[in-house]
Amino acid sequence: MNLRLGVDVGGTFTDLFLHDPASGRFWIAKTPSTPEDQSVGVLTGIENVCAQASATTSDLETILHGTTVATNAVLEGKGARVGLLVTEGWAHLLHLAESWTPGPLFGFFSYLKPDPLVEFEDVREIRERIDAQGRVLVELDEEAVRAAARELVDQGVESLTVTFLNSYANPDHEQRAKALVADQVPVSTSSDVSPEFREYERAVTTVMNAYVTPTLERYLKNLDTKLAEGGIEAPVQVVRSDGGLMSVDAARSHPVSTVLSGPSGGVNGAAFVAHRAGFDRILTFDMGGTSTDVAVSVGGLPTVTRETRVGPFPVRAPSIDVESIGAGGGSIAHVSPVTGALRVGPQSAGADPGPACYGRGGVDPTVTDANVVLGHLPPRLLGGVMDLDAEAAHRAVGRIADELEIDVHRAAQGIVDLVNENMLGALRVVTVQKGLDPKDFALVSFGGAGGLHANALGAALGCFPVVVPLEPGVLSALGFVVADVRNEFGQTFIRTTDRTTTAEVAELLDALRAQSTAWLTEEHIEGGASDVSFVADMRYYRQGYELPIEIERPDVDLDELADTFRAAHDRLYGFSLPGPVELVNLRARAVGRVTKPSLAERQPAAADPSPAQVGFQEVWSSGERSEIPLYERALLDAGMRVTGPAVVQQYDATTLVLDRHEAVVDPHLNLIITPEER
Repeated sequence: MNLRLGVDVGGTFTDLFLHDPASGRFWIAKTPSTPEDQSVGVLTGIENVCAQASATTSDLETILHGTTVATNAVLEGKGARVGLLVTEGWAHLLHLAESWTPGPLFGFFSYLKPDPLVEFEDVREIRERIDAQGRVLVELDEEAVRAAARELVDQGVESLTVTFLNSYANPDHEQRAKALVADQVPVSTSSDVSPEFREYERAVTTVMNAYVTPTLERYLKNLDTKLAEGGIEAPVQVVRSDGGLMSVDAARSHPVSTVLSGPSGGVNGAAFVAHRAGFDRILTFDMGGTSTDVAVSVGGLPTVTRETRVGPFPVRAPSIDVESIGAGGGSIAHVSPVTGALRVGPQSAGADPGPACYGRGGVDPTVTDANVVLGHLPPRLLGGVMDLDAEAAHRAVGRIADELEIDVHRAAQGIVDLVNENMLGALRVVTVQKGLDPKDFALVSFGGAGGLHANALGAALGCFPVVVPLEPGVLSALGFVVADVRNEFGQTFIRTTDRTTTAEVAELLDALRAQSTAWLTEEHIEGGASDVSFVADMRYYRQGYELPIEIERPDVDLDELADTFRAAHDRLYGFSLPGPVELVNLRARAVGRVTKPSLAERQPAAADPSPAQVGFQEVWSSGERSEIPLYERALLDAGMRVTGPAVVQQYDATTLVLDRHEAVVDPHLNLIITPEER
């Protein structure tokens, strides 16, 4: 067998999706994550899922790995000590930052600018200067570069960044500086990482690349060692923030491209499943153990943005446009000592010790504990492997109830209602704040905790149907299996369309195509399965921000390109203007296509779900106890209709169907939840 394995290392569980392209069969596994050494959980999961498939690790063709190592290094402040070389006079570049502050007017009074990833004592100015047209004004002081690197290494710097002003126009000085010191310390240059204008964003992106390089390198080396010890020889590919794949070597040289690796897989998987089910306008809702990630996908394709944020820092790297908040099954509930109000998150119990109901020593009340108290979760998870400690959950939530002087069930309902409201806020950010009506979208729910809250969110937003895929708890891992190999190459090229020529544009696009083709060759992608497309970032002359405009061929007619931009601007903002249109960046997108899984499809049969009912579940609603049907997801067949209230349990997740709602099993075995009146 030549099996493809998707592996998603989360904060609480490691999810695995093993697919056999020849037969179309697949197997899944979830194992507790091991924060002290994530590779241990990965290896355990691989052994488990291969055992299910009656396969050996030698049957693995490739391992597609999503990782949060780079993200966590930034968010937890545990990256490398980085040194920074800048053009003389620009030592305060990272401290000046940008004028943006979050929030409304109040943000100007309360916002505390984050400390840069580089301490000021680790910044060195180098005498050199290139102008915005790429002309050398002051030659590079090579001895100053050597001396600065020696001094920084002696001070304990683990990684070095070189970001010279206007290097996007001419990278010679940066590349020369790198060559001078690369034998002393790992070096990231802005001309390699982000060769585009806007010096602050370019510097932060390059610094972040250097900041996470040693951490990711240690993790990948450790993973290689553990896989070798387990006799696993399958090559590993790492998932990028834009949902594509790249080799381990590419990840090592460009780790900043992995900062949203995990969330991107979920959006990929949701778009794939929803497109097969006939829904091309979707909101993705991924609720895991520590966070919730939401995004928009139209036409079966996730929205990819050119800039995202990791914590407070802007990152100029292609990534799926995901909004993340600290709301997950492990989010801890507490009562504010100042206001006496109930709060949930962003602190999380994580994988160790986890929620109180996991029985691993956790005592803090979490969202998962609240769901146990309300009866939304069955007594055992992971196919009976994991018993839930309901008494521990009651004790934990009881502490909240005592502080609020209410009964434990009202306290649990308050926790669930509050986390739902937090997640509604994230969904409004990606829809209402961008002029989109949630009612025009289906809501695709996944993640281990998503099915418990999706019906309530759909009802609050009027966003139906709610689609719960066949294997929602491991959908991110499925998203890795369907991901294409992908990368992007760009170059700043600031010209108005009337002050350049088609030949100049075509020359640069051909150079970017050559870079793309060379990279695809390095990734072992054959020509027939590869594609290179082009994009121009354009704006009106002296505008502050750009719009991405597709270019069909390098020898594009510039007047037609300007008209295309004006039409796009009019469509997005309701007006267009005469006058010059400016090219800002030219980019080439390299894609190596992979064979997509062909998952099962069934003909609808009887609507009666009683063959799948395995008992009743005691639940609490509005302070009253009742018993509702409990169904086994594996026994639900196409065409069956589950009338709420009901609980649907399965190996990797649990779904709650609310009163006056109905879940229909579609031919792809997705649960399609709608209000009964529909």
